[in-house]
Amino acid sequence: MRRRDITDLVLLAALWGASFLFTRIAAPAFGPLALAELRVAIAAVMLVALLAWRADLSELRRHARRFLVLGAVNTAIPFSLFAYAALTVTAGLASILNATAPLFSALVASVWLRERLAPLQWLGMAIGMAGVAGLSASKAEFAVGGSALAIGAGVLASLSYGVSANVVKRWFTGVRPLSIAAGSQAAAALLLLPFAVAFWPAAPIGAIDWAAGIALGVLCTGLAYLLYFRLLARVGPASAMTVTFLIPAFAMLWGWLILGEEITGAMLAGCAVILAGTALATGLVRPRTASSRA
Repeated sequence: MRRRDITDLVLLAALWGASFLFTRIAAPAFGPLALAELRVAIAAVMLVALLAWRADLSELRRHARRFLVLGAVNTAIPFSLFAYAALTVTAGLASILNATAPLFSALVASVWLRERLAPLQWLGMAIGMAGVAGLSASKAEFAVGGSALAIGAGVLASLSYGVSANVVKRWFTGVRPLSIAAGSQAAAALLLLPFAVAFWPAAPIGAIDWAAGIALGVLCTGLAYLLYFRLLARVGPASAMTVTFLIPAFAMLWGWLILGEEITGAMLAGCAVILAGTALATGLVRPRTASSRA
């Protein structure tokens, strides 16, 4: 990677890590569904406008029905679930659960798309899931208002991301990345709108909460998507995927600096196990062959 690419990668990880902080701040005031709608509506306006300026909107019209499916599994469902999780768990813990998305992507690909996984990839998935189980066992509280449901929501959100990656692979080959980003956000905004209206909070929303919600849309979704797809174009998906390893570090850092959230040994250990499993399951780490050692 060139220096510019590394800068983009770190900035993207910082933005996506900050999304858990802003969600943690704003979710109690907005509620999960209203906050998810605010976030995707802002991003949709940004991305659709950019697509209209740089290219055209023909792909959005041509794949409208498929974008509704993608908008649901890539955005509406996981954003709402992580916003719900943020009501209970820390930004750092939510980001660690989010790091399992590539594991689910590999698993869904093997089941749905019949992609064969190497034994080392299956081992990676087992290690990653063991990390999730261990982390959940150490953090889950099953009392009313406890964190067990929030952790479950985070895992389901990551599963939804895993499904969405395979939806893109199956249905959107050849579609411009910017069209995919804009179409998925616009579709998610339409899907979430009636729920946001129905569950919009009756109490006034404070300035800090509005600022966090707007930052989620502008910085952590709109701008972040632009950085991500620029990285995809320049360095390819394998290198761009390494952002997964940096997001939890930034999320825990922002949570500690801004909200005073505790970073525990169990969180660090669970994060290390999950990321090690992810590296194996996604093929980012492979054993060296005899020819590669020569």
